[in-house]
Amino acid sequence: MKPVIAIVGAGAVGCYYGGRLAQHGQSVHFLLRSGFEAARKNGLVVRSPDGDFEIAPSRLNVYEHAGDMPKADLVIVALKTTANDQYQPLITPLLRDGTHILTLQNGLGNEDQLAALFGAQRILGGLAFVCINRHADGTIRHLDHGHIRIGDFAGPPGERTHRLSEMFNASRIRCDVLESLRYGRWEKLVWNVPFNGLGGALDKTTDRLIATASGRDLLKRIMLEVIAIAASEGVKLPADLPDRKIAETKTMGAYRTSMQIDRQEGRAMEIDSILLRPLEIARANGVAAPCMGMLYELAGLG
Repeated sequence: MKPVIAIVGAGAVGCYYGGRLAQHGQSVHFLLRSGFEAARKNGLVVRSPDGDFEIAPSRLNVYEHAGDMPKADLVIVALKTTANDQYQPLITPLLRDGTHILTLQNGLGNEDQLAALFGAQRILGGLAFVCINRHADGTIRHLDHGHIRIGDFAGPPGERTHRLSEMFNASRIRCDVLESLRYGRWEKLVWNVPFNGLGGALDKTTDRLIATASGRDLLKRIMLEVIAIAASEGVKLPADLPDRKIAETKTMGAYRTSMQIDRQEGRAMEIDSILLRPLEIARANGVAAPCMGMLYELAGLG
């Protein structure tokens, strides 16, 4: 019997990964806080270099309210972290004994908040490495990358984590299992802090941020600060990581990060989870992070 999967936060990321799972026969149920009527009328349309697909309205399980959804075996949280105050009302109606919760959100602190509300044993964390946007007509545009890495919050990965990885891989979503979720979180922040932060603060796409030597130097300075903060938390990241992250970014083209899009559309940006939390750790641990401090102030003015 297929597990019941609930997608909480069906924006670009939630619709893409949930859509792939539904495309490959999984029982997926989407909680849509905006665009509900359009999805009910038009279904889900995804344009992707890994293969376009559509899910007809008659096959798409969409809901406006969490209380109308079935109890889930797996809840995938893809909310913007600016909506984390909605964890309890949106997730609680979906839970039964044995329900697992996987967050695919950005930044630090999400698993901790979920564990405090619902119990650490339920919680898994996931890192989505994907260039993806949702357009005004509701179409999901997957531009590049797409793999995810998942790990357990409360300890090393167990059998359930490997089963979830197998399910994602069977649905054309490349998925690896993290031995250490903390390591994975900090490694992703090495990209997220400078590119999302500068994208939101300066309203520039990734190709423009890496186009000049001075831009690349600033990106590396910020990345090295993130690496130093991670080290103060006992997470040792490789010294060549900044060069690798910048090389990977070259394949994205003129990509608008999620914080840049939020700024352009007048929405709250994920400043706290991506910028403030690691900066608070730096201050607490006595790690100098002047570039991150400047970036946090600039993003707050965006």
